[in-house]
Amino acid sequence: MTPSGLVLDVLRPDDAARCAELEALLFPDDDPWSARAFRDELRAGHHYLAARAGGRVVGYGGVALLPGRLGQPGEAEIHTIGVDPGHQGRGIGRALLDGLLAVADGIGATTFLEVRTDNAPALALYRSTGFEVVGTRRRYYASGADAYTMRRLPGPPRSADPPA
Repeated sequence: MTPSGLVLDVLRPDDAARCAELEALLFPDDDPWSARAFRDELRAGHHYLAARAGGRVVGYGGVALLPGRLGQPGEAEIHTIGVDPGHQGRGIGRALLDGLLAVADGIGATTFLEVRTDNAPALALYRSTGFEVVGTRRRYYASGADAYTMRRLPGPPRSADPPA
């Protein structure tokens, strides 16, 4: 369910500068992505969503998909999710994650991600959607912080909101 007044749609190249601005606010010590990095992700064909309030990007998230072959299940990797600090706690991160997982579930993908071991709100969100810790990456982030690798088995296919 999308929070009131929020529109989820596809992230566009002209959103990249705003996403980079949010990255710098959210992840200043962990090598925040540049506008170019966001544009490169879009050019590579990865699935990115924007959360907009009043037409302004207040959140973003992206997933890379690797469809299965010859009867093998697919895989997906959540690359990033971020929500403007002034809009956190309103369900925007969950709405973005749900949208990304709908796309991954649509191809029957097991989904992976990395998250800082000290990011309690993100860990709670991921666990609530079926992710489990499967490993630890020591000093994974530029700041030297550790990350958990988490995995979620595919759920039943469901409609993605918004359409891909």
